[in-house]
Amino acid sequence: MSTVQNPAVEKPVMKRNFYHLIINGEKVESSNHGTFKTYNPATGEVIAEVAKATKDDAEKAVQAARNAFDHGKWKKYPINKRSRIINKIASIMRARFNELVELEILDTGKSLQAAQGQVMQAIEDFEFYAGAIVAHRGTVNSVPGQFHNYTEKEPVGVCAQIIPWNYPLMMAAWKVAPAIAAGCSVVVKPATLTPLTAIVLGEICLEAGVPEGVVNIVPGSGADVGNYLVEHKNVDKVAFTGSTPIGKNIMERASQTLKRVTLELGGKSPNIVFEDADLDAAVDGSLFGIFYNTGQSCEARSRLYVHEDIYDEFVSKFVEKTKKLKLANPFDKDTHIGAIIDQGQLDVIDGYVKSAIEDGATILAGGKPAKVEGFENGFWYEPTVIVDVNHDMKAVKEEIFGPVVVMMKFKDEKEAIKLANDTEYGLGSALWTKDGARATRVGNQIQAGIVMVNCPFSAFPGTPFGGYKQSGFGRELCVETLDLYTETKSIISYYGSRPLNPFGV
Repeated sequence: MSTVQNPAVEKPVMKRNFYHLIINGEKVESSNHGTFKTYNPATGEVIAEVAKATKDDAEKAVQAARNAFDHGKWKKYPINKRSRIINKIASIMRARFNELVELEILDTGKSLQAAQGQVMQAIEDFEFYAGAIVAHRGTVNSVPGQFHNYTEKEPVGVCAQIIPWNYPLMMAAWKVAPAIAAGCSVVVKPATLTPLTAIVLGEICLEAGVPEGVVNIVPGSGADVGNYLVEHKNVDKVAFTGSTPIGKNIMERASQTLKRVTLELGGKSPNIVFEDADLDAAVDGSLFGIFYNTGQSCEARSRLYVHEDIYDEFVSKFVEKTKKLKLANPFDKDTHIGAIIDQGQLDVIDGYVKSAIEDGATILAGGKPAKVEGFENGFWYEPTVIVDVNHDMKAVKEEIFGPVVVMMKFKDEKEAIKLANDTEYGLGSALWTKDGARATRVGNQIQAGIVMVNCPFSAFPGTPFGGYKQSGFGRELCVETLDLYTETKSIISYYGSRPLNPFGV
């Protein structure tokens, strides 16, 4: 179905055999006609073939975005008009909710309940920023004498946005929505493991009326396309979600042109259960905190600290419920644990578990790749609980990025805080207690960007998401994110009746 603004754009069919690049409002093949296959992690089967962007394609996308920003009309639209179009994106996504969920499950292997929640949040992100940008204004400041000062918010320019494989649509929405709301143009590089819903999002943006060149999608190699975008002189900002080592590399490359950078990186988040906690609520919330999205989450609460007085009871209940979690068809509404993204990540997870065993740890549940009936060629791992660990172990110090939790006891509040902060990361954290004063006291001392109190959920539109230390910097998902996509210009005017003569000559 065509739109007035983009007459050449057809209504996208979600599930198909081939997916194009999107450059300057057109669906195109790569410059060298290269392609790659994307696989269903639950089955190992090919889903579709995808155009593989080259550096030449990245160059075309940057030039399209640059031209759209410098000479196009998007940033000049009245904010209410941009807001209406962004709401239209959300409206189209809502109308095709089930199709987006299906495509996300096929491309990631995640469970139905996980995919539904993430697609819904992607929709709500666009709705949130459609409203947030309306109130995102400069200020009038008080200055002495016969002067007037005000500030304006102007879009920062062309933004390269590099999306991870674990939340392909939701992370794309986290980045695209605030950027285009601010008036920027974007070049999005989805992960090659999970490119499909990000490509469809680009098509939906065009259908909703976003002008050509404002949203470009170039799936391709991170080493080639990703680095090319990061280093490009016509890219003004880079937003990246992924591993800490790659984040460091991006920061170094971006520094050569003094780009703005937002980095949301790795995590090894602590989860503290105090002796006065509602035990059943803490067990259930902690179970979700590590095993949601198959543990493939940057803020997964993978270090679980339990007060020594309730440790045995907590561990017993936690292990019992872990063993009840269902690994099955991701489209089954009763499935809890989906597939691991690919064989490489499956091997990484298993390697960490084996290293823990070699270091003297004990496996109370899981501990090996899983065989799921009907999905024998997919990539699955049993939800795993490891005890008898210490902070010298690799499995305790490093991010595993899978359904694996390490558990240990603590004796008092001071030790809990020390253990929680004994990490190079600082993204998420959680604590369970009925004592409001303790929650505030401990929460204030945890070195993390997110503290969840008696709650397993870490992200809602409007709540800042980002980390301390080597978990990165910058905040996404909130009003403050708009500041990361805008420049603040200060304008000072003199309105006195006598001309200024500072030198007195």
